[in-house]
Amino acid sequence: MIWPDPAVLALALLLDLTLGDPHWLPHPVVMIGRLISALENLLRKTMHNQRIAGVLLLFLTVTCAASTSWCALWVSSLIHPLFGLLVAALLSSTCLAARSLQRESALVADALDAGDIVKARVKLAYIVGRDTEHLDEPEIWRALIETVAENTTDGIIAPLFWLALGGPVAGMAFKAISTLDSMVGYKNERYLQLGWASARMDDLVNLIPARLTALLMIIAAPLIGLSFRNAATITLRDRLNHPSPNSAHPESAAAGALGIRLGGPSTYGGRESVKQFIGDPLQPIDGRAYRSMIRLMFAATLIMAVISLGAVAFLRGFHVTHL
Repeated sequence: MIWPDPAVLALALLLDLTLGDPHWLPHPVVMIGRLISALENLLRKTMHNQRIAGVLLLFLTVTCAASTSWCALWVSSLIHPLFGLLVAALLSSTCLAARSLQRESALVADALDAGDIVKARVKLAYIVGRDTEHLDEPEIWRALIETVAENTTDGIIAPLFWLALGGPVAGMAFKAISTLDSMVGYKNERYLQLGWASARMDDLVNLIPARLTALLMIIAAPLIGLSFRNAATITLRDRLNHPSPNSAHPESAAAGALGIRLGGPSTYGGRESVKQFIGDPLQPIDGRAYRSMIRLMFAATLIMAVISLGAVAFLRGFHVTHL
């Protein structure tokens, strides 16, 4: 079960789409986060060159995540092939975040629908990096749609891409890189040097998946009653309107499909950041747009699931092995 297997991938998708990430179940990302914190403290104390320390942090974290996953899969397969399949599927499912993204974003949407903007701001702060204390309702909807669009790449399409290419070990290696970027990949005084390698590696491993996400959203748009033409037009026009080399691709596809405008001013740590606009304001950014974004996310996920399962089955010769 160490290599890509259609049964493992199908079961992982089913687990994620039905259960998400149960809070009672220990999550590998939590352990990876603790490892990153411990390594950061150690490297800051022992190394003067923070850029080299950042490269070492990246190497040690990814190596540890990948090797631990490999050992868990190897040992579980020795115990019993079906146990190995179950462990591989569980490990793979933790790389995916479709149901969790829907659930966490729905908490914000539900608070806004109930007229509780204070609660909406608090819930939003858990899933975005920007300051939320003073956001009004349209800004909250915008932030919510932007994070769902961007995390469709980070939390769904990219993990599926790497799981299909390299199995659970590659999936966990990707998850380690993504967690590193979320913890140390900031362009501030504390992490500019230490987090540089992690941020660049995150850009690299998401390079193809981000563009694939945009393509999938364009294809999915007419299947759920959204605009194929506008999604394609806005993607081609605005796909580079973001400081990140990847983020604007899924955001522009989503903005075009929904007929809304994303981007503009946001505040991070008290500092205002004004991003270029993405899309045109043809429709209001509200609860209806958010719910369309969720449908678009799931439609793109299902298309990617079919592609991934087909590719893995083809490469395995339509034969599922139980190592």
